[in-house]
Amino acid sequence: MPMLGEGRANGGCSLLHAAGLGYGVSLGLDLPVLVRLYDRPLKKEPEDPHGLLTAVLEAWSEASHPRPAEAHWSVRSSIPPGQGLKSSAAVAVAALRALSEGMDVHLNDEDIVELAGRAQLKSGTSMTGAYDDAWAAAAAGWKLVDAGAEDAAHRVVLEGPGPVPEDWTVLIITGEARLQHPHPDLFRAQAPLFQQALNAVQEGQLFVALTMNGRAMVGVTDDAEGRRLANDAFVNGARAAGLTGSGPAIVVVVPSAAEALVRRLEAWYAARASNRTVLKTTFVQAHHSGEGNG
Repeated sequence: MPMLGEGRANGGCSLLHAAGLGYGVSLGLDLPVLVRLYDRPLKKEPEDPHGLLTAVLEAWSEASHPRPAEAHWSVRSSIPPGQGLKSSAAVAVAALRALSEGMDVHLNDEDIVELAGRAQLKSGTSMTGAYDDAWAAAAAGWKLVDAGAEDAAHRVVLEGPGPVPEDWTVLIITGEARLQHPHPDLFRAQAPLFQQALNAVQEGQLFVALTMNGRAMVGVTDDAEGRRLANDAFVNGARAAGLTGSGPAIVVVVPSAAEALVRRLEAWYAARASNRTVLKTTFVQAHHSGEGNG
């Protein structure tokens, strides 16, 4: 089967939900995605309930890039969908990179992120375009993104390196997949917590931001179980914990040297949240100039 091109990306977690204050920040996680583009039908096409891959092609064409005569996809993703772990952004970024390679069109990360945002808006997989999620899926470090900016030149307002992967273990407690986004009005009541998360990002306190944003999103989604699971992490000595995206996944950050603590948390959630699954990973980061922790 002739392959035209392939692209890679990764999942991520939220430091600041863009629907809260109009600014969003996400941080990449080592949850890889591989998308391949073919010019002939495959025996098994990927499930695409929101039409994201179709939206990717539409965004690509609207940017005046040459479109393949036929486009068929294979998607290999380690990101649990519908959890707030940026699976849609990662698939969009990886698919655009596959198109870029397959059609011999050079695009930089900024170009890819812009098209991924348009595709997510078209498909309805994001309330805001999730440009911050796409940046986390496409590149190392973090970027504070103005969700209301009209063009790429004004979208990123602040950026920096992320945590050093070797220093941290990230536990992800997944739940039953989210079926819809929360109503935008629900975010207003949590503005003080979102503001604390934004302040923390601006000060480079990324783990504080993850925690405060998570508390805000627990309020938005009225997720009592999510609140309990995040609090359990702190009871057991975690450095940070919070709901990611619009949930239901909880992200817990633990120093990687604290192996006994990691094992205790895994056992704790296995015993007290048997309806959930615990995944273990770390951050994606190419630069080693700082910890970025709280």
